[in-house]
Amino acid sequence: MKASTIKDKKSLNKILVFIFWISIWQLTHIVVGRDIYVPSPLQVITTLGQMIFSNVFWRTIAYSIFRVVAGLSISILLGLIVGIISALNDYVYDIINPFMTILKSTPVLSFIIIALIWFTSSNVPIFICFLMCFPIIWTNVVAGVRNVDHKLIEMSKVYRIKKLIILRRIYLPTIVPYLLAACITCLGLGWKVSVAAEVLSHPQNAIGSHLYSAKVYLDSSMLFAWTFVVIILSMLFEGIFKRFTTKRNMKEYSKINS
Repeated sequence: MKASTIKDKKSLNKILVFIFWISIWQLTHIVVGRDIYVPSPLQVITTLGQMIFSNVFWRTIAYSIFRVVAGLSISILLGLIVGIISALNDYVYDIINPFMTILKSTPVLSFIIIALIWFTSSNVPIFICFLMCFPIIWTNVVAGVRNVDHKLIEMSKVYRIKKLIILRRIYLPTIVPYLLAACITCLGLGWKVSVAAEVLSHPQNAIGSHLYSAKVYLDSSMLFAWTFVVIILSMLFEGIFKRFTTKRNMKEYSKINS
């Protein structure tokens, strides 16, 4: 009973917060008094409703999701491999670390312009997503490896345990929490930089391309609607990932206790 009451209160709080911000939006629309600057929530919802029944809308979302997932997958795979090697070898770390500093310091816009020269318009968002997420994955993986209990490593060497088993049973369990935290950060960042790259590269079937078209034609309702779609997709991806990792952790915890 208590658990259900707490859940009901949380749901009610979320609804009230949502109504509060919608009211602020509507009030801003009334104060500004020009739809071209701030369209009303009703206008945006109506536009979004019209978009949903279009095949172009779903095709656009599918292609944008593919680009984000591709960029994230490459960054996670390479970040994990390079991060483990860098953490275990100081020479590799000294070589890679300055490059990561450059990636973190350089503006995203600079990389997008460079990528426009190197790649086709459809591959630019994938490359940018990878480039921006890779340093985050790498940094967290290095931190995870360096926080491994050295006593366990020394003990495994004494008992001559195979390196593959050491990697799977000692290193990976320590790295996973750091990697998951990095992935959650990259999910939001990946959508931001990928859509920004789409705005400048104009690939076919891309959310960023529709955002740019809405800006060109001064269609604020369309601009707000596509922005709302990006926010929803980013939150959806992050929510699914958190739920998946929570279930996975609970299964591992139950295995340990059993």
